[in-house]
Amino acid sequence: MSYPFDCITDFIFVETEVEPSDIILVPGCSQPQLMERAAELYHQGLAPYILPSGGRNPNIRTTEWDYLREVGLSLGVPETAILKEDKALNTFQNSKNSWEVLELAGIKPKRAIITCKNYHARRALLTYQIHFPAETTFFVSPVVDKTGITKDNWYLDENKIMYVMDEVEKIGRYMRDFIKLLQK
Repeated sequence: MSYPFDCITDFIFVETEVEPSDIILVPGCSQPQLMERAAELYHQGLAPYILPSGGRNPNIRTTEWDYLREVGLSLGVPETAILKEDKALNTFQNSKNSWEVLELAGIKPKRAIITCKNYHARRALLTYQIHFPAETTFFVSPVVDKTGITKDNWYLDENKIMYVMDEVEKIGRYMRDFIKLLQK
């Protein structure tokens, strides 16, 4: 069945095929599913490094980076394959700080995989595209998190609608501010 808001579904829920890449990027969160997907992709040989990003989070006792690192280690990802960014407090900072970490490490990714919540995929992709060079090709490998939100059910429940429409609003705020910067 077709709905007038199908364009929101198509815009928000980005997912691509993944190809061998230089890095797997994980915007911070306090849920294991993102790092579980990153570890799965790492073990498939799709990238030599994983870069989780995230600072303090009131939902956990540590930084998002520490939390995600522990998940990765528990899944057999070697410590040497997990890069560190533990200051970011939002998606914009995740992408900006991740690029700075990679620059300092001398890693200039031509291809990058983003593992993120499925309803966060568009905002994650856009913010990483802002901070990484235009030549970087991104692949998006999203996961369903504890909310259970999918592109097929987000509009069937008031709470799920709230999560997705919050993403639409955040994208507007992020892009409005970025576009203003470009005009200066």
